[in-house]
Amino acid sequence: MKTIKGPAIFLAQFMGDAAPFNSLSNICKWAADLGYIGVQLPSWDGRVIDLEKAATSKDYADEVKGIVSEAGLQITELSTHLQGQLVAVHPAYDAMFDGFAPAQYHNNPKARTEWAVQQLKYAAKASQNLGLKAHATFSGALLWPFMYPWPQRPAGLVETGFRELANRWLPILNAFDETGVDLCYEIHPGEDLHDGISFEMFLEKVNNHPRANLLYDPSHFVLQQLDYLQYIDFYHERIKMFHVKDAEFNPTGKQGVYGGYQGWVERAGRFRSLGDGQVDFSSIFSKLTQYNFDGWAVLEWECALKHPEDGAREGAEFIQSHIIRVTEKAFDDFAGTGSDEGFNRKVLGLP
Repeated sequence: MKTIKGPAIFLAQFMGDAAPFNSLSNICKWAADLGYIGVQLPSWDGRVIDLEKAATSKDYADEVKGIVSEAGLQITELSTHLQGQLVAVHPAYDAMFDGFAPAQYHNNPKARTEWAVQQLKYAAKASQNLGLKAHATFSGALLWPFMYPWPQRPAGLVETGFRELANRWLPILNAFDETGVDLCYEIHPGEDLHDGISFEMFLEKVNNHPRANLLYDPSHFVLQQLDYLQYIDFYHERIKMFHVKDAEFNPTGKQGVYGGYQGWVERAGRFRSLGDGQVDFSSIFSKLTQYNFDGWAVLEWECALKHPEDGAREGAEFIQSHIIRVTEKAFDDFAGTGSDEGFNRKVLGLP
C-alpha cells in the first residue's frame, strides 16, 4: 500500500487581482503558510502559467517549478477544465461557453474547438516538461441537453454522440500517451462523462485507451445520489486523481436532484467546505489507500456559504487528518511464530 500525498490545493477558485492571490509566487507562499505541500495549477490563468510556453520551453517549465519550489511546494497536476469543456459543445451552449476561449474565437465554434484541442495537446507536453504524471480536464458534452429522455430521444442519438466525442478525444489521448501522462476526466454533471456508465460508454469508444482515466470527486456523486464508495470499487484502476470536496443533499417535498432552478444556497444539493457536508471521507481515504492510490489529495474549494479563505485554512488540516500513513507491518506480527516450508507442511499434517 501507499500513503496518499498531500494536502494540496487547486488554485483556480482562489486566483484574483489582489495579493496574495494575484501571482503564482504570492499564492504559493499563502498556500504553504496554511500547511499545503502541493498546488494544482489552472492552465488557463496567465497569472499562474503560460501553457503554450510551458509546452514549448523546458527552461520556462523549470522556472515555473522553481517558483513553486521556492515556497516549499510541489506542482501536483495541471488542469484544463475550461479548455476540455470546449472540445465538445452543443450549439445550445455556444454563447455561454464562448467566454472560456479568447475573444478571437467567439462566434466561431469550429475555430474554438480547434483552439481547445491544441490547448490539450500543449497540456500534454507541458505536463511532461514539468515532470507530472496526471492531468485534469472535462470531457465536454454534445448530449447533455438530452440527458432526460423527454422528448423521446431519436434511436441511435446517444451512440452517435459518443462516437463523435471519442473521435475528438482520441488524438488528444494519443498525445498524452506519447508524453507518458494520464488524462483524467472529472466526472461531472454538464459533461457527457457524468457517471460510471457514461464513462464506460466513452471508454468502449476509445478502445479502452490506457490514458483515459478518472479524477475522483465525491461531491458530484452526492448531488446525483450515486454510491461514491462503490464507485471506487468499480473504477479504482482508472482513478489517478482525487479532488477532496464536500457536498450535501437535503431533498424536500418541493425539490430534489434537479434543484427547481434555484441558486446554490437554495438547492437541495449543494457544495460545502470540507467537514461541513455529508461525504464520508474516512471511508474514501481508506478505500483509496487500500487500492494503492498513488496520487495527491487536492482540496477543491466550492461552498455556497463559507468564505474561501476559511475553507482553505480548514481544508489543509482536514486533509492531513484523513491521510493514512500506511503500516509497514501487520498488527499481529508480535504473535508470529516464524515458519518455513517444512513447518508449514507439519502444521497441515502433510509428510
